[in-house]
Amino acid sequence: MAGMLDVVCLDLMGTVVYDPYLEALEAATGLDLANAQAVKNPDSWPQFELGAIDEAEFVRRFFIDGDAGHRFDIEAFHRVRREGYHFLPGMTDLLRALDGHVDRYVASNYPVWIEELHARFDFDQHFEGVFVSCRLGVRKPDPAFFEAMLDSIAVPASRCLFVDDRRLNCEAAASVGMRVHVFHGAAPLRRRLHDEGLPV
Repeated sequence: MAGMLDVVCLDLMGTVVYDPYLEALEAATGLDLANAQAVKNPDSWPQFELGAIDEAEFVRRFFIDGDAGHRFDIEAFHRVRREGYHFLPGMTDLLRALDGHVDRYVASNYPVWIEELHARFDFDQHFEGVFVSCRLGVRKPDPAFFEAMLDSIAVPASRCLFVDDRRLNCEAAASVGMRVHVFHGAAPLRRRLHDEGLPV
């Protein structure tokens, strides 16, 4: 063990909260996932997550070349998105178990809807802070995301554990000196935290 942890930084979607994006995408476009992915502009969502464009512009740019043959129903998207969010199994208990032992932070690529989730899931109860791409202006796996987060936390990278369901993001966090864990459920994460010396 490399010394006790001071901080655990957790990705949000697919790590703490279920991400209903794909179901919402099908509802918004009326297309199955494969066809929706085939006609979408690959840059629209990343730009929205960066805060470079607003929601209306995200919708306007969603299809390749503004494809006039398709329609993006933002109301259907929001309905399915909001119905689909829920804490992943075991994660609320684990976040509570960490309270008072380490600082807990969200470290997420997400657009302005983070404000809605902050209120809905009472982030102030579960986390000491939120770092999100739409505020930082940079997305994982860019190392600058982690550097900005670490500068704000003011804790050495070696005393922070980053948790994400995407290996590429974990590799980027490791490149700046953070400990990392690829998320495959609450139980393996709990074991990792226990191995790190936390009473969970």
